[in-house]
Amino acid sequence: MPNPPPKVIIDNEEITVLQAQLGQWDNLNHLLICKKTRDAVIVDPFDGKYWHDVCKINDWNLGSAWLTHSHWDHTKGVEETQQIGGDNFKIFIHQKEGERGWEGPHTDLFTCAEMTHEKVEVGKLIFEAHCTPGHTPGHTTFIGNGLIISGDCLFLGRCGRCDLFGGDEGKQRQTLRYLKGILTTVDPDSIVLPGHQYALEDGTLPTTMDVETLLLSNSALLAVDDDRKWNSLDFLAFDDSMAEKARRQTAKRS
Repeated sequence: MPNPPPKVIIDNEEITVLQAQLGQWDNLNHLLICKKTRDAVIVDPFDGKYWHDVCKINDWNLGSAWLTHSHWDHTKGVEETQQIGGDNFKIFIHQKEGERGWEGPHTDLFTCAEMTHEKVEVGKLIFEAHCTPGHTPGHTTFIGNGLIISGDCLFLGRCGRCDLFGGDEGKQRQTLRYLKGILTTVDPDSIVLPGHQYALEDGTLPTTMDVETLLLSNSALLAVDDDRKWNSLDFLAFDDSMAEKARRQTAKRS
């Protein structure tokens, strides 16, 4: 078994969901397995061999990867995952990630407009791939089967930053309004799976949260309809080397 072993988040008659925290940025990777067909998809693979080993041990067919967005820490393992998976391995990413220069491997492009969705499948499981821009132009959130896989668009206590290359604070706010509307309609016991683990205001460090709790406590969602609260959020932009790099990249494109 790969070390550290993944954690089982859900295991029922329809789906198994595994989570592992990998890499120096503590990325949360999520493996979804259709119980009826044993087909699997990895979301944002940081380490391709790690996930192929997990699937080999459990006799699962890892045949595809879904990318929430194209930042390197969410795509680091894509090439290795595809190389091990072979010619039929599929990689899905939204076409708007090309606006920030994504040229990495992919076989399929999501093409839905911002704040809309299209269907994506693994085995007999059907998910909605929602275009949720703001953190990046084509950031995608996957919703279905009791899950909201939110990448860096929506963390458990807050949302992702908007000052990296291709980010847009205005679109991030629109996205959060859009997602908030969806989250009020899903089963409140649905599980939110973010792309990173960050401490909550109470000091706890969860890696999952039910939708009901998230709607009552997420500071970005609570601020999205109030200009004063929104403008006071301190995690939308940072004065650091990554922001400076983004400014240089933007200037070069203009």
